[in-house]
Amino acid sequence: MDGARHILVVDDDSDIRGLLSNFLARNGYRVSVAPNGAAMMQTLSTVRIDLVVLDITMPGEDGLTLCRRLRASGTMPIIMLTARGGEADRIVGLEMGADDYLPKPFSTGELLARVRAVLRRSVMSDPDAPAESRRVFEFAGWRLDMTRRQLHSPAKALVDLRATEFDLLVAFLERPQRVLTRDQLLDLARGRAASLFDRSIDVYVSRLRYRIEVDPSEPELIKTVRGEGYVFDAPVTRNGTAW
Repeated sequence: MDGARHILVVDDDSDIRGLLSNFLARNGYRVSVAPNGAAMMQTLSTVRIDLVVLDITMPGEDGLTLCRRLRASGTMPIIMLTARGGEADRIVGLEMGADDYLPKPFSTGELLARVRAVLRRSVMSDPDAPAESRRVFEFAGWRLDMTRRQLHSPAKALVDLRATEFDLLVAFLERPQRVLTRDQLLDLARGRAASLFDRSIDVYVSRLRYRIEVDPSEPELIKTVRGEGYVFDAPVTRNGTAW
């Protein structure tokens, strides 16, 4: 339940750390704070953290660098905070592996909504979970384990997916052979709270094609439907059953 979730707020501004710590604690979360990357890593080495709220602009290692480090070592949910509100900066943050991106200034209510949404979307690894709860999808020789958040190629190689790529692939696999508009993909893959722009979906579809298509320039799995959106044009099974 949300009351047991532990959030780490990483921001060099002591006022923001105090504000967010108090607010999130009042809403039932455990909260730790860190003023920089070194303190963040120290906290992560000593306690279990369920989500990191990470400022992008800090002295020393900035938030993008820290986000890359976190994503390289696991799938912990990350929400980035920044005073940079441009579309390009948002896309860079998400491409680094952030699960969501919130420009300053923001309301604490909006942050709370995003924290809850990201935690709902996160899938915790449970090696002992039965197959039916693990939700294993297979397509064209590929295998996606939802619980472990792992994608294996037809050659059995583990393929690294960034958070947005993973969410987008799941949206396609849950709705094969259906044309999905960009707006639908925004809702299904990230949720409206993610504040992604329409064209960023095209960026992520391109990146996902690069991961899973034999020839990304001539895609056979994710096809463009001109004037409408995209369709996942391959048979899909879930736990061995046609989906």
